[in-house]
This record gives sequence, structure tokens and C-alpha cells, in this order.
Amino acid sequence: MSTTRPMDPSARDSHGAFGTEGHPRRWAILAVLVVSLLVVVLDNTILNIALPTIQRELDASQSELIWAIDAYVLVFAALLFSWGVMGDRIGRKKVLIIGLTIFGVASAIAAFSASSGMLIGMRAVMGVGGAAVLPTTLAIITVVFPPHERGKAIGAWAAAVGAAVALGPVLGGILLQHPSWFEWLLGNMWGAVFLINVPIVIIGVIAIARVVPETKNPQPRALDIPGLLLSVTGLGLLIYGIIHASETRDWLAPSVLIPAFVGIALIALFLWIESRSDHASFDVALFKNRGYAVSLAAISLSFFALTGIMFMLPFYLQILRGFDPLSAGLSFIPFAVGQIIAAPRSATMVNRFGYRAVMSFGLGAVAVALGALSFIQIDTPIWLILTVFFIFGFGLGNVIAPASTVMQNVLPLARAGAGSAVQNTVRQVGGALGVAVIGTILATRYAQNVEPFLANLPAEISDRAKDLGSESIIGTVSVLDQAAERGAPASIIDQLQSGAFEAFLNASQITSMISTAVVLIAFFIVLIGLPKIYPPQKIKIEEPNQVPDPEPNNSEN
Repeated sequence: MSTTRPMDPSARDSHGAFGTEGHPRRWAILAVLVVSLLVVVLDNTILNIALPTIQRELDASQSELIWAIDAYVLVFAALLFSWGVMGDRIGRKKVLIIGLTIFGVASAIAAFSASSGMLIGMRAVMGVGGAAVLPTTLAIITVVFPPHERGKAIGAWAAAVGAAVALGPVLGGILLQHPSWFEWLLGNMWGAVFLINVPIVIIGVIAIARVVPETKNPQPRALDIPGLLLSVTGLGLLIYGIIHASETRDWLAPSVLIPAFVGIALIALFLWIESRSDHASFDVALFKNRGYAVSLAAISLSFFALTGIMFMLPFYLQILRGFDPLSAGLSFIPFAVGQIIAAPRSATMVNRFGYRAVMSFGLGAVAVALGALSFIQIDTPIWLILTVFFIFGFGLGNVIAPASTVMQNVLPLARAGAGSAVQNTVRQVGGALGVAVIGTILATRYAQNVEPFLANLPAEISDRAKDLGSESIIGTVSVLDQAAERGAPASIIDQLQSGAFEAFLNASQITSMISTAVVLIAFFIVLIGLPKIYPPQKIKIEEPNQVPDPEPNNSEN
């Protein structure tokens, strides 16, 4: 029997670690952190299932729907590294409580949004709070768990992320299936998808205050305000240019290219300044480590594909297949099951086969699933779609957890907050770009496909109505309903609706093909570029302020 006494929470080393055995309550801490993380991750996909309802009730355009998602993701991504530094400075527990509180208050206000503009604004404020949660939870896990357990802990953390991504639509479907429960209070049918965050936030804040220890960096870096402004402006302009293409329907229009190129230039300037700053919170030097850079590329490209597909699927399920919100939400359960099965077990698989094999297998499975979605039809058996969703989730679970473990274990503990923010920032940028690019391609391609069908609408339907019909599949269905109310023959309406559905299906298949290509790029990056790395317990933890070598000395050879 070991004579080692449990580590006193106050007995930390200078790096904020809790000794070689970790914090004695580390698994309870992990449970609390997972609850805090769930509400932030859950919010994005719970919103996705509500997009058709929001578009109908707020009369939102396709570009406004994309902004409703990306306003949150952009602010989230831009502030991640700043919140990471704040956690290092004032304490990660404090930052976690502050972030959850901001997120909860903004969620409550968003539930009462009377316009798409108000909803987009509140989503941006939610991003301010959410940005404090994700990197802080990962940083605390890195500090309270010893290296030999960190892989399992991060695997559970990644499983929670994956489960939330998939369970969000299920919860959203339940809330939207019974809108009368909240409609009398909110004045709308969809606000409950935001209001549900409030009790979860309250529970999370109380649990954090009671269970999570305070940790910080004894030598924190200064906040990088110029870098923050540059990154926010650059990302905003880049995303604006991409989304604006859905309105102009011309990717080469000056109003699309100019802001996009200016945004890219500002991002490049930001990276150049950060690489030369003595207090950079976005540590560009970390990319010199090939294992870190390749793992981050794999996760970011996977999230690009994931967020884009998650934007498209609710419209396919609810409009083309005629599923109610609950049935559409339940369709994502196999995705969650795949994640829950794969992510916690990925550490064991890594110990047996290595990081490269496990991550390559995961990316290959994701590519197969996306490739299958490229051939989906309106009458494809639902069991086959659910099987594809399971493969998608299982593959992603074998990518996120191992890649996150690699990146966290090569970071010095003293830089855990800002270091984890780097990977999460890039990943969220990948997700924002996925929604913007895939959502915009979906909208522009659909508009091109559906215009010939709308030209056959009865003359009494105005040109303005026809233009609105080409903006989205929801708009088209609305215009066709108006035509039916004005006495248009049912046979013509059915024919036009069938043509519109085929137009959307073609557009969605193209976006699936693009997502497949993106994941295949990630697959080959990992297969060729990822060095052979020892399991988590053998990865060397660098000293503070020391950047890992471009070729870490942890080869299995």
C-alpha cells in the first residue's frame, strides 16, 4: 500500500501543478468542468436545429442565419487567447465563473429577440462569455491531472464536446416540439433553445465555486490589446466577405473580394506581430513543433467540415424529409453515440497503435461518412443516414481526443491557459469558416438551381416574392404556399416544390463533396506529417517559456 499522502490543494509547485499524482479531487473537478463546457458547446448545435423555425418567425435571410452562428463563433475565437491570459493572471476559476455568468445573461436576453439583428448581437455577447469557458476548462484539466492520466481526462473532455455537438439537436428538438411550454413567456416558438442555458449555467457556477480549485500562472504575460483588435477585425472582414457572397451571388464581386483580402492581410499582420512580441498571447512559435501543428490542422479541418454539415442537415431533415424538430434532433443521436464510444477509448488505442494510426483511421472514417452524404437522396432510407452519422461521430472521436492530448502535453504547465487557447482559437476559426463557406456555397448554388423553377410561378406572384424564394429553401416553400393560397393549381405547386427540393439536394451534395475533400486533406497531412509520438505518459513536458523543438525527441523508432 502506498504511503504517499494526498496532495494538499495548496501545495502546488511553481507551475500551478498538484504534484506527480495530481489533485486528489481531480475526477470530481473534471465532472464539474464538463458540465460547464456542455452548455457552451451545446448552444451551437441546439441552435442549428432551430434555424428553420427562426428563419420563418424572424423572416431572416440565409446570410443572417449564417451570422447568427458565426457572430458567436467569431467573438468566441477572437477572445479565446485573451481569456486564456486573463485566467493565467487573475485565476482560471474566477474567469470560468465570469464567463459563464456573461453567457447565461446573454442567453436569457437572446431568448426574447424580436429581430434577427438583435439575435445576432446577443449571440456575439454570448461568444464573449463562452470564450472564457472552453480554454479555461482544458487548462485546469492540464494542471490538476498528472501526465499519465491526462490522456484519459482529455478523452472524457473531448467526449463531452462530441456528445454536446450531437445532443444539442436532440434537446432543441424536444423544446421545439412543445413550443407552447415557453411561447406564452417568450412570444416566440424558438427562444427556449436559449433559455435552457440559464439553469445549466446556475448549476455550473455553484459547482465551480464549491469544487474547482483556483490556479494561475505566477508569471503571467500582459494582455495583447493590439493583437486582439487586429484579430477581431481581420476575422470579421474575412467572414463578412465570404458571407456577403450569398447576397451578391458572385464570389468575384469587389464587395466580396475586398473585405476578404483585407481581412487576410490583417490576420497575416497579426501573426507577424505576435511572432515578434515579448508578451504574445497567441504563441505562434508553438507551430514550430510538427506534432502540435499537424494535430491542430487535423482538428481544425475536421471542425470546418463538421460545422458546415451541421448547418445544412437540419434543413434537409425538416424541409426535404418532412421531419418534425424532435425527429430531426433524434437523428443526431448516432453521432453522439459514436463520439461517446470512440473518444474515451482513443487513449487505449493510441497506446496500442500510436497517434498517427488512430488519427488517420478517424479522419478516414469521417471522409467515408461525408462521401456517403454526397450521394444522399430525398428517399434515402433513414437507417442508412443514421449509420452514416454514427461513422461520422466515431471517426471524429478518434481525432479530437488524441490530437488534443498531443497538443496539451507538449505545452508547459505555466502556459496552459494561453496555450490551450491557441488550439481552440484556430479550431473555432476553422468552424466559423466552415459555416461561412459551406453555408454560402449552399445558398449561392441553391439560388442558381432554383431560379428556373421560380420563373414558372404564376404571374400574380410578384418578382420580389420570387427573389425571396431564391434566398433559401424556407423562402421557396413560403412563396409556393402563397401561390397555393392564391389559387395556383396543386399539380403545378407540387411540381415546383419537387424541383426546389432537387435544387437544394444538389447544392447540399456539392457542399458534402467539398467537406469530404477538406477532411481528405487533413487525412494526408496526418498520415505524412505527424511524427511517431509516444503515448501520453511518455511525452516530455517542456519547461516554462521553452518552445518545443521542431522535431521533438520522442520518436518510437
